[in-house]
Amino acid sequence: MLIWINGAFGSGKTQTAFELHRRSPGSHVADPELIGFGIHRMLPAHAPNDFQDRPQWRAAVVATFADAVGAHDGPVLVPMTLVNEGYFDEILGGLADAAVPVSHFSLQASPATLERRLRTRSAYWLGRAVGRPETWARQQIPRCVSALARDRYAERIPTDDRPIDDVVEDIAARTGLALPLPRQSPARYQLRRAAVGIRHLRF
Repeated sequence: MLIWINGAFGSGKTQTAFELHRRSPGSHVADPELIGFGIHRMLPAHAPNDFQDRPQWRAAVVATFADAVGAHDGPVLVPMTLVNEGYFDEILGGLADAAVPVSHFSLQASPATLERRLRTRSAYWLGRAVGRPETWARQQIPRCVSALARDRYAERIPTDDRPIDDVVEDIAARTGLALPLPRQSPARYQLRRAAVGIRHLRF
């Protein structure tokens, strides 16, 4: 089974995926951005940089995730914003053609919540900002919120004023996924959350 965790930037996709992975040790996290970054490294610096617009990225996502699900006994967790309807249909349709069972969820948050999260998400180390600026992600809020309100994204999970654990348990309940490990203490959770965030800084 593949669990696609969709949502606007700042909705909590990555943190949800990695906490779901921690609590369900048989799962595997697969990040489609890594395919996109690999494509970008092979192209000239001046090439357009939205890898979702590239057919080879969409084809590679389908082929790679079909392989991942075939090679892994547990669920494959995919945290990725995907709001272009054509690309969504192409990728989800390709996975269906490959007989990959997909559970798709859209994490929902208000524009105000997304704006607040993105403003505070930037990491700082020794007084220097590191990671990609969140300006672009904040500019995508209206587009993402509008797109995710459409029927094809109807399996929605609200995240406003909810801890990640609630979101994780909601997904597990809807998919029948067992969570043998318990919630972490608040202190341990914050440490793990920071570690996940640092690992996913984009330069």
